[in-house]
Amino acid sequence: MRTLAIECATEACSAALFDDGALVAGAFEVIGRGHAERLVPMIAELPGAGRADRLLVSLGPGSFTGVRVGLAAARALALAWRVDCFGYPTLALVAAMAGAREDLRVCMSGGHGEWFVQDFAGNGVPLTPLASLCPADAAQRDGPALIVGSQAQALAQRRTDGGIGIRALAMLPDARHALLVPTELVTSDLAPLYGRAPDAKLPEPRA
Repeated sequence: MRTLAIECATEACSAALFDDGALVAGAFEVIGRGHAERLVPMIAELPGAGRADRLLVSLGPGSFTGVRVGLAAARALALAWRVDCFGYPTLALVAAMAGAREDLRVCMSGGHGEWFVQDFAGNGVPLTPLASLCPADAAQRDGPALIVGSQAQALAQRRTDGGIGIRALAMLPDARHALLVPTELVTSDLAPLYGRAPDAKLPEPRA
C-alpha cells in the first residue's frame, strides 16, 4: 500500500510517498508563505506524481491558510483517486520526530505572537490539551525538561527557572516522518485543528 503524506501547516511545506511503510521519496522546504503555489508541484515531482492508495494530511494547528491548503489538496486528491484520507495533529508529528523516550513539550509558533504548547509522553500520546499561549504564560508553565519545536529555544530561554536543565531542540514538522505519528492519533475526521479562535467575528445582531 502506498501512502502520500502532506504537511503544510507551518512555515515548512513537505510531501512524502511511502510504500508499505518505507519512504520512497519526499521533499521538505521552509518557504514561509506560498504553500498553495508550492504544494501541488511538490507532489507532482514525486514518483508517479504521488499517486497513492491513501492520504495522510496535517490537521494543524498552525497557519490558518496552510492548514486549509493542505486539507483542500488532500481532499481533492482523495476524491480524484477514490482513496481514503486521514488526518493527524501537527504537534503530534513534531513530538514523534523528536524520537525521545521521555516526556516532552512541543512549542510551535502560533498566531498574533502566541505559541501552541502541548506536552507528550515518550510514546507520543498527548499528556495535556493543546493550548495557545502568550510567551509569558507559556514560560510560567512547569513541564518536561525537553522542549521541541520552532519556538523551543525561545521558550527554554524564557522559563522562569532560568532554563536550568532544560534541553531545547528546534524543528519543524516534516511529512517524511508522518508514519511516526501514533496510529491512535490518526483520524478520518478531517476537521481542522486551528488551536485558537478565529480572528474574524460575526457582526452583532441589530436591535
